[in-house]
Amino acid sequence: MSGDVALVWGEAFMAYRLAEDHPLQPLRVKLTVETIERLGLVEYAELLPPRAATDDEIALVHAPAYVDLVRLLSAPAGELDVPFSEQIAHGFGTADNPVAEGMHDACAYIVGGSLVAAEVVHARRALHAFNPAGGLHHADRARASGFCVYNDVAVAAEWLRRQGHRVAVVDVDVHHGDGTERLFWEEPDVLTISLHESGRYLFPGTGFPEDAGGAAAPRSAANLPFLPETWDKPWLRGLEELVEPLLRRFRPTVLVTQDGCDTHVLDPLAHLRNSTRIWPVVGRFFHRMAHDLCEGRWVATGGGGYAVREVVPRAWTLLFAEMVDHPELATDLLDPHPFEPDQDARTRVVAFLERDLARVREVHGL
Repeated sequence: MSGDVALVWGEAFMAYRLAEDHPLQPLRVKLTVETIERLGLVEYAELLPPRAATDDEIALVHAPAYVDLVRLLSAPAGELDVPFSEQIAHGFGTADNPVAEGMHDACAYIVGGSLVAAEVVHARRALHAFNPAGGLHHADRARASGFCVYNDVAVAAEWLRRQGHRVAVVDVDVHHGDGTERLFWEEPDVLTISLHESGRYLFPGTGFPEDAGGAAAPRSAANLPFLPETWDKPWLRGLEELVEPLLRRFRPTVLVTQDGCDTHVLDPLAHLRNSTRIWPVVGRFFHRMAHDLCEGRWVATGGGGYAVREVVPRAWTLLFAEMVDHPELATDLLDPHPFEPDQDARTRVVAFLERDLARVREVHGL
């Protein structure tokens, strides 16, 4: 394969289903790929199958004992072999992360999909690669969290770091990218930037402007929280005013983006008011940053998004249309207008944004 863009997709992604009524449904990934195909965007990309990540690859960021535990729990009736207190200690046995038969193998394919994307970008077999099933950014070294068993974003970023890259991870999911941030808290060659609804109002309750990296890696993490009811204009202002100067100072050699689309007004699990009109802007911004700073290297993943039919396929197809430089094929997926709140809410949102932008700039010396 040799080309500009790779799309990672395979039916194996459909196995990551933690429960029949769970909010995270793999159908959204299939619908996204079907939309990309229907609009003819796939003609401008190479379709690549995922592979299962090995235990050693997963252990790039996860404790080997945790991988063993997930394997044990994944067996038929595996929860009967593990004390409930141990399950809870590692994040399982909850509504968010129930024990699900086969979850190790299913999530290993998602991790492997993000590794395939990272590998082809690193090898210059593609400039950009998209794994829409990826983006499981809450999983920590030895703990499942927020629907995430393994953290494919962090595994891909760590693999790239071990190839000699300076890695910038930009996470635009409505929920703070807490697992990815913690895994690289003391790593100066990985910059994590998260834009999210404020943890004062939403899971996981973290990601404030003062959170900026550990003693061994000061200013290696940046966080911009948004007030509930934030809509397109202030959200995009935060993206453009904060992320670009941070990236230019860090000088990454590869860009990794977690592209959760649960900031949309229709998403049932959060409180922002974005429209799908942000996604061409986001895509163009990441595309430009990749070419300006990383010789084009851009690995993109999916992420959150729980309006499975109404929003996710449109948002990620709009992002992909920018990745392949054919946004004109996806204009019908745009919402007709932004979803601005009332004047009082607009005033609160902008004041909150300006305060926290100033605080992040102060913390990071911008």
